[in-house]
Amino acid sequence: MTRAKTTIPFSKIKFIDDILRASDLQERLTQKLRGIRMERDRCGPDEVAAEKAQNIHGLINHTDITRIKRRVMRYLERLHNSTGTQHLPQRDVALLTPLRGGLPVARIVTEHEADEIVAALHAEMLWMAPATELVWHGLRASARKGLPGLRFDPLVRVGSPGIGKSFWARRLAHHLEVPTSIHRCNG
Repeated sequence: MTRAKTTIPFSKIKFIDDILRASDLQERLTQKLRGIRMERDRCGPDEVAAEKAQNIHGLINHTDITRIKRRVMRYLERLHNSTGTQHLPQRDVALLTPLRGGLPVARIVTEHEADEIVAALHAEMLWMAPATELVWHGLRASARKGLPGLRFDPLVRVGSPGIGKSFWARRLAHHLEVPTSIHRCNG
């Protein structure tokens, strides 16, 4: 049985996919300004307009290019600042990219699902009944409250080596269809 999945937002980072390069933006603005000036100059007699059309590169001067470059740099700077990642190195931004759209979270929709999971876990490891019961109450409460994810009290399993603490945790994760992360404590 496949668990229902939902996503929860991780942060307010804004991911922008297709940011044009500065040179592409500069070319686009230059073409637009050239088109505006050509359209403006067409208002005169046809001979003058034809002569100006031949001198198409004369429509944009050095001052215009400087202004366009400055405008492109300000636009890219503001765009970058709007993402919420301007203070991070590029390496960290790349690490955050998989979190776009939120984090996937397993979800229990009905209390019956919680009962089935706990019954399967209990059948495999009867001696872990107290821990299984704590998880069961949490899973049922998650379903009853309609929470976007699973919630139960954190557990610390303490006992002799080899009694199945880690195995129980892996089996619980298997039944919940979530990844595992086990930290062993030797003391």
